[in-house]
Amino acid sequence: MSCAGRPKGLHYPSRAWLALAAGTVALGCWSPAATTAASSDARLLVRPRTPTVSVEPGEHPLGLSAGRDGILYVPKAVASQTPVPLLVMLHGAGSSARNVRFTFPLAEEFGVVILAPDSRSSTWGAVGGSFGRDVAFIDRALQYAFERVAVGPGRLAVGGFSDGASYALSLGMANGDLFTQVIAFSPGFIRPATPTGRPPIFLSHGTQDQMLPIDVTSRRIVPRLKSAGYTVTVREFDGPHAVPEPIAREAFEWLTR
Repeated sequence: MSCAGRPKGLHYPSRAWLALAAGTVALGCWSPAATTAASSDARLLVRPRTPTVSVEPGEHPLGLSAGRDGILYVPKAVASQTPVPLLVMLHGAGSSARNVRFTFPLAEEFGVVILAPDSRSSTWGAVGGSFGRDVAFIDRALQYAFERVAVGPGRLAVGGFSDGASYALSLGMANGDLFTQVIAFSPGFIRPATPTGRPPIFLSHGTQDQMLPIDVTSRRIVPRLKSAGYTVTVREFDGPHAVPEPIAREAFEWLTR
């Protein structure tokens, strides 16, 4: 999403998100020891399968929920039976799947399918302390995608921006046997969950971020991730709470290398 009057090539949070930002800053102090507090509600159950439904290129509403639903984006070069990378992309708070459309041109260029579900409430449940309904809905969204797209072995990633990045980190670490990569654009925290596997992580954050200041979020999170054995590619940039186009592009290059 780009906003009028703001620099081009940057993707910002929605205004509704601003009211929630202050409550998440303090949550940057995740540590590996905290994972003992996890529960099984973070686990996704569905797994890739042979597609049974043909799908045309373009945007497809999931049709799984009235109101808050989601989008499956299929690039033109993708055929249903050809294994491809798939990225589950999670929006920021107070937003929806339409606000991750900035990834669609890159998905087209790099041949990546994007699954963008809507959170069940105004933001992802992990902010309130539970994975709950969002995990169940993401399971249903993944089933919808797997029925239509052949996901290549080791090519299933989860990513997000802001609250979506926090949730992607939390969910990716809890489901490292499903997700093989994690992308986090400007995360604020990690919700403790029992880790499974060690998927590599691409993390970016603006040094001028006033919504989720980098010193109390990513600069605390990254050392703890590394100490827990995760490989983390970090990109700090001189900018606000946003996703500059070059950072998004590098993330897709990293995803598809």
